[in-house]
Amino acid sequence: MNLAYLSTESIHHFITEAFSEDVGDGDHSSLASIPKDARSRAQLIIKDDGIIAGVELAKIIFHHFDKDLKVDLLVNDGDLVKKGDIGLYVEGSAIAILTCERLVLNCMQRMSGIATYTRYLSSLIQDTKAKLLDTRKTTPNFRLPEKWAVAIGGGKNHRYGLFDMIMLKDNHIDFAGGIASAIRSTQQYLSTQKKALRIEVETRTLSEVKEVLATGGADVIMLDNMTPEDMKQAVTMINGICETEASGGITEATIQEVAACGVDYISIGALTHSVKSLDISLKAMTH
Repeated sequence: MNLAYLSTESIHHFITEAFSEDVGDGDHSSLASIPKDARSRAQLIIKDDGIIAGVELAKIIFHHFDKDLKVDLLVNDGDLVKKGDIGLYVEGSAIAILTCERLVLNCMQRMSGIATYTRYLSSLIQDTKAKLLDTRKTTPNFRLPEKWAVAIGGGKNHRYGLFDMIMLKDNHIDFAGGIASAIRSTQQYLSTQKKALRIEVETRTLSEVKEVLATGGADVIMLDNMTPEDMKQAVTMINGICETEASGGITEATIQEVAACGVDYISIGALTHSVKSLDISLKAMTH
C-alpha cells in the first residue's frame, strides 16, 4: 500500500517504541518459565466476523523481534474474515512468540475494528461521489496503525499530522481575527517558508463560505455541523471552485443524507476514536 507515512523507518520506530513500553528489560514471565531453546508453533484465531487488518504489520513485528521466526499468512489485509478463521501461523522460539503476542494482538484487534467500521461506512455512501476521511482524533503514538487501518478498510487518509497540510479551523480563524486575515496570513507564511501545502478552511455558516470564496486561496472548504439544506446550498455556491468536506458529528444514521448533498469528502472522527476492536487471539499449537 503506497502510503507516505508507511516507510520502513517509521514502522520499525513504532515497533521499537511499543516493545520498549511493553517489554522493558525483559519478558520475565516467559524467560523464567520456558527453556531458552524451546521451539513452538502458534496460530492466530479470528473470533469475530469483519475485515482483517494488521496482518502485514504482525509479520514485521515478529521478524523485528526475531528474524528467525517463520510466519505463514493465511489471509491478507482487507480480507473479509469470519469467526473461527485462522489468520496466520508462527513458528520458532517459544519465548519470542510469547513476547510478541500482546503487541501483535493489540495492533491487529484495533486495526481490524477500524477497518471493519470504515468498510461499513464506506458501503453506505458507495453510490455517491463522497469519499470517507479519517481525522487526527487518534490514539497518541498509535496513529500509524490507525491511519493504515482506515486505508485498508477503503477510507482515505486526511492529513497525517499538523505538518503536511494547513487546516484553518474555528479557533485559528477566531485567533487570527477572521477568515480573510487567517487565509492571507497563511498564504504569506507559505510563501516565506517556501512550502507548498494545501489549505483547508472550516466554515460554520453560508456567510463564512461566501467569505472564503471572496478571499480565495482555499483548496478545500470544510462545512462544519451544517444542516443538509445549508450543505446543499454551500456545494452549489462553491460550484467546484475547490473541494468540499462535510464534518461534525456525522454518524451511520446521517452519513447517507450528508453524502447526497454532493460533498467530495466526509470526515468522521469515530473511525479511530470510538471503534470496537475485533476479537482475535494467539494460541499455542501443542500437536
